[in-house]
Amino acid sequence: MKQETEVVVLKELLRQLDEGRNVDAGVRYRVPTDAYVCPELAEQEWSSFFQDHPQLIGLSGDLEEPGRYFTTDDFGTPVLATRDDSGRFRAFLNACRHRGVRVVSEPRGESRRFMCPFHNWTYANDGALVGIPRERDFGPVDKSCTGLIELPAVEHHGMLWVHPKPDGELDPAALLGDLEEELANWNSGSFVRLGETVIEGDLNWKLANDTFGETYHFQRLHKETLGQLFYGDALAYQTFGRNHRFVFPARSIDELRDLPESEWSTDNAANVLYYLFPNIQFNVSRGQILVIKIYPKKGTPGRSLTRIGYYYSPEAAAAMAAAEASGARVIGAEDAYDVDARDEATILGLEATREVFDSTIEQEDYAMGERAQQVAENGTLTHLLFGRNEPALHHYHNTFREALNLPPLERVD
Repeated sequence: MKQETEVVVLKELLRQLDEGRNVDAGVRYRVPTDAYVCPELAEQEWSSFFQDHPQLIGLSGDLEEPGRYFTTDDFGTPVLATRDDSGRFRAFLNACRHRGVRVVSEPRGESRRFMCPFHNWTYANDGALVGIPRERDFGPVDKSCTGLIELPAVEHHGMLWVHPKPDGELDPAALLGDLEEELANWNSGSFVRLGETVIEGDLNWKLANDTFGETYHFQRLHKETLGQLFYGDALAYQTFGRNHRFVFPARSIDELRDLPESEWSTDNAANVLYYLFPNIQFNVSRGQILVIKIYPKKGTPGRSLTRIGYYYSPEAAAAMAAAEASGARVIGAEDAYDVDARDEATILGLEATREVFDSTIEQEDYAMGERAQQVAENGTLTHLLFGRNEPALHHYHNTFREALNLPPLERVD
């Protein structure tokens, strides 16, 4: 984000805080609870958003050097992602061309050769078939056209994009639209991966996504957790086609009042969250990026999977490692909500960051979502209400519905 854009966003947040008013979309909507439980709708979503749509599977830091690889199967197509010997990011169907067995079962690692465990057919990290045991017995195989099935894969501004189908169209610039330049400015390609949290819950994937759609609940549900770090009921919000930018203020935003605008930054003053259609929440700062990927469980509308990937700038990762090595104070989970953002001598450790997400997303937000899911499945409550101060919820659901050729949400006023 350019500094002039940060100033505009921060001014809007300060205005809302001064006036005691949240963002106002000027309209409320009803959303049918059937949207969270209908098997036919869930199947449409699976096909349209996860099998026929490009997927963001990680950042460049997931494949930091040639020979690294990782696997994923969260959207129905088993994928083997590699950085080949030339440094190129590639993606393949994780299936041997002989009998379809998965060539790689480990979630990530380093290897330049992948050997199918069934009959030991062997592939290079560029997908080429390079070895068949006792090929004279098996019969001749044209290795030049029997490599792993390659999937469209593009590394774009530090993001790793894959299409689940070999003939799928993949254009990250078109997917990002007017957000492309802004996202490029965060330099996510240089960030280092430092771990992941996985949350499986009894809630529809859209209910999980709704978690990231409003600040109205901060001072109610999160008053002892995120409410200690951030103001609620204030939001700088802007849509970019099917995507959006969602920024809410940290309590330290008030310190900007004593600084010239030329020194204003969202770092330590606000939380910047981008939504990338259909299932990505991209939480970014100059030192840390959280990539939150939300998936349905195929055939089970009331279940979902969330993966939270933790990435740090090289400087932040090095500072954290140096502090831990020197015995300096690294903030732990027990102090995570007492961190003074002005105290540069303290470092919020990785485990503390994970604790923030564990305690707020899984134990608070998703717990509420699971209760809402139970009510939706009961069927007695037919609609939920999205308020004027919840524009991201309007955007999510109307965007989902438009993509599936469904009518928009019903307006209340």
